[in-house]
Amino acid sequence: MKKVSVLMMLLVFVTSIAQQHLDPEYIKVTNERATKIVAKLALGNAEKEKAVTDIIAQQFRDLSEIQDGRDAEIKKIKEDTSLSKEKQNEKIDKLKAKADQSIEKLHKAYLKKLGKQLSEDKITEVKDGMTYGVLPITYAGYQDMLPALTKEQKEYIYNALVEAREHAMDGGSSKEKHGWFGKYKGRINNYLSKQGYDLNKESADWHKRVEEREKAKAKN
Repeated sequence: MKKVSVLMMLLVFVTSIAQQHLDPEYIKVTNERATKIVAKLALGNAEKEKAVTDIIAQQFRDLSEIQDGRDAEIKKIKEDTSLSKEKQNEKIDKLKAKADQSIEKLHKAYLKKLGKQLSEDKITEVKDGMTYGVLPITYAGYQDMLPALTKEQKEYIYNALVEAREHAMDGGSSKEKHGWFGKYKGRINNYLSKQGYDLNKESADWHKRVEEREKAKAKN
């Protein structure tokens, strides 16, 4: 009986801690973000919509828990004046690596949960929803800017952006998400430069074409 009583007390304590961590306003925000993403999927099934919304909202919360915990620990280390800068950096690197491992596991588990509810095409839509649709917008932009791209070059660009999106999905802020795409766009631009493209000239010419299109639209 004593064991049962202790276990019950422990359960209540853990639940209390969990509830303290999950601010009601933050829960509301994550639910709203998830609802917007799911609405665009047009699933036509209320039960499935609810299940997918819950999975996405929980993913936002789980990511936040890992990232907030990591950032709080990093803050403590930086404020610890007894540690040398070298020691601080060493501890911070270990914390980041540990958090990255946790996020990677969470990422895989998340996609597995979505896979039980959605087709691959719908999962892709969820990924785009979590990353502001940057992939399709950027991919279309490259094709519009460089209409002579070969099939191989298009594949390189698309695959690089897909990889960027996988990382961006786990970003804790809009800045971090866009940062991942910026990093991979740098790789794409280096690749295209090696392929013989003068991207400064191509970009300038493209912006002129876009301006002319907009002017033409305004006249009609």
